[in-house]
Amino acid sequence: MLTIYGVYRSRASRTYWMAGELGLPFVSVPVIQGRRLDDPLAPDAPLNTRSPDFLSVNPNGLIPCIDDGGFVMSESLAINLYLARKHGGPLAARTLTEEAEMLQWTLWAAGEVEPHAVKIILTHDDKAAESEQGRLVIRAAAKALKKCFALLDDRLAATGHVVANRFTVADLNLAEVFRYTMSQTALFDGAPNVRAWLERCQARPAFKAMMETRLTETE
Repeated sequence: MLTIYGVYRSRASRTYWMAGELGLPFVSVPVIQGRRLDDPLAPDAPLNTRSPDFLSVNPNGLIPCIDDGGFVMSESLAINLYLARKHGGPLAARTLTEEAEMLQWTLWAAGEVEPHAVKIILTHDDKAAESEQGRLVIRAAAKALKKCFALLDDRLAATGHVVANRFTVADLNLAEVFRYTMSQTALFDGAPNVRAWLERCQARPAFKAMMETRLTETE
């Protein structure tokens, strides 16, 4: 049985979505981010990323983390690649070149897109977007992402998918990174293929089910 450690309001959302796409039964162990607590080590603190019980599973203290029959790993995007490879189906690679492209685009999203996208979503979540400093942070991040949007827009022009001609783990991984930028409508106005692609990804039943659960969690 697959165990997923992490709350839905975190990068664990990616792994919960992936499990849903694959139809995998799993046990969810809610682990919140320690930074959200005044004293994450208090005796009555909920299980969090600084709790000794969680650190015994993942010494990095990061969510998500999975335990798949005794195999433990972290890093959400890598977890999804592993689950796709293990369980196969349309989300997985059918050829070596497809697998290479899935890895390439996932690493691109992690290295080139997410560092800027995270600044946008965190600034909004911290209610700092209304301040001058917050607006400057978002403006700089959006400017840095214009090239990434243009590159992905060109990639999607042919088949509407990141790899091959079907929805795969590469689409899922990138969609969850690009979700952080949804407040920046100007970026999507300049990349209509990206806008249409993200809408299709988020229309999938497994994504909707993940988001429905996510919305039941407290902020």
